[in-house]
Amino acid sequence: MIPIIDFVIKILYSQSIISIMELKVDGVCFSYGSDPILKGVGLDLGRREIMGILGPNGSGKTTMLKCINRILSPSQGRMMIDSEDILGMKAKDIAKVMGYVPQNSTGDYTAPTVYEVVMMGRRPHSVGWQSSVNDDRVVWESLRELGVDVLASRPFNRLSSGQTQRVLMARALAQEAGILLLDEPTSNLDIRYQMEVMDTVRDLAKVKGVGVCAVMHDIDMALRYCDKVVMLDSGSITAAGEASEVLTPENIMETYGVRVTIDRNYGRPHVIIL
Repeated sequence: MIPIIDFVIKILYSQSIISIMELKVDGVCFSYGSDPILKGVGLDLGRREIMGILGPNGSGKTTMLKCINRILSPSQGRMMIDSEDILGMKAKDIAKVMGYVPQNSTGDYTAPTVYEVVMMGRRPHSVGWQSSVNDDRVVWESLRELGVDVLASRPFNRLSSGQTQRVLMARALAQEAGILLLDEPTSNLDIRYQMEVMDTVRDLAKVKGVGVCAVMHDIDMALRYCDKVVMLDSGSITAAGEASEVLTPENIMETYGVRVTIDRNYGRPHVIIL
């Protein structure tokens, strides 16, 4: 993969500059029928921040992302990008400022190739269906950054799960949104690509000012990469704030029901199950 700094410099000097934005979610509730899934949840995502959403299976993490991206409609609560209400925005305008990488995509796309799937990220910036020279440049840079440029001509539905995840990440990069919503961005990836994807996410946040909100299962990854953490259990927030203050043995026990200790002897904190 090309060095991240080369990728960033090229983008910063291109015609398309990512807008730096803030996301605020407050008191969001959502139910499937009579079954409440989210119970007044909220978060504050600032410029250059990575926020992890953690919690056991079924705690409402993915539902929270889908409400923010307006795939689902909350029954109450407010969601703001800067001073604009997300619920009042048009879908195309949301796509210009917010990118979403779903979990376990089935690869059900009409575009037959990896290149065309990543080009979909340019649609919010295009007039009609015609792509530009700038669109092509951004797509290729995004493909190279995620190490999938060699797959550009391959049919998307013939990729492995790990390749699929990296292609969808490349599509989100090509979208040049100021906020990225990532649903388990390292799922189905081996340890090398987990680190490379999260290193890329961190550089996007710190260098380009992108705000990242990511559903995560790996507490060690959250300790390593996240600035902030929201912990959910049964649709309610059990703890929220700075990652180093939230990811404590006490909060992990309350949220997951598992006794742990956090080893800080090797430079990076590491969770050990007791």
